[in-house]
Amino acid sequence: MGTELTLILLGALAGGFVSGLTGFGTGLTALAFWLHVIGPGLAAPLVVACSIIAQVQTLPRIWHELDWRRLRPFIAGGLVGVPIGTRLLTHIDPGTFKAAVGVVLIGYSVGMLLLKPRLGTAWGGQAADGIVGLMGGILGGLAGLSGPLPTIWAAIRGWGKAERRGVFQAFNLAVLSAAMVAYAASGMLNVEVGRLVLMAVPGTLVGAWAGFLAYRRLSDRRFHEVVLCLLALAGTMLIATG
Repeated sequence: MGTELTLILLGALAGGFVSGLTGFGTGLTALAFWLHVIGPGLAAPLVVACSIIAQVQTLPRIWHELDWRRLRPFIAGGLVGVPIGTRLLTHIDPGTFKAAVGVVLIGYSVGMLLLKPRLGTAWGGQAADGIVGLMGGILGGLAGLSGPLPTIWAAIRGWGKAERRGVFQAFNLAVLSAAMVAYAASGMLNVEVGRLVLMAVPGTLVGAWAGFLAYRRLSDRRFHEVVLCLLALAGTMLIATG
């Protein structure tokens, strides 16, 4: 019990910090701790619950930075994509899929860090944004990977720190809320999940608060580098677990 509580709290603290810092990435960090003491069936809803808690805590602080006209196509596409991704679970091998996505994330992140290309395009407009949201929703329903595609697309658009953070956080909150509804409908939100959420809440709240304080100190360039490093870490973890 002592080991379980310690690792749940440490994972929640680390995941909350990353979410507070970037607006996504709770699961990428927390699962490194949590999977030592709980199985994937409990870890998945715990990640979603803690992600929602962390993002709801920090969302009011960036509310004035949200551009709802920009967000609408992402969120609409993401909500359509979640059930599609859930249905694809029975048709795609998750291990192979996660490894393939991991290779793409590592290649993209390393290339961006080394080459430092000048980015900024309005190609495709809101239709392209909606397609990226759709694909992010599908990945979220299929493997809990709603964040990477909108993250990459926001960088290609050349948006600044505030614009990118607003897209990441609002999109992920919408997709994760849809995933939570799907978990509830499938009976995955049981008493054991509730017990784990109660254990993780203190670490999540403290971590998200500390992460947001760090976020406010980052320049646009540093924020871009932190996000790329997080995507590379995500790719490494996907290959390892895939």
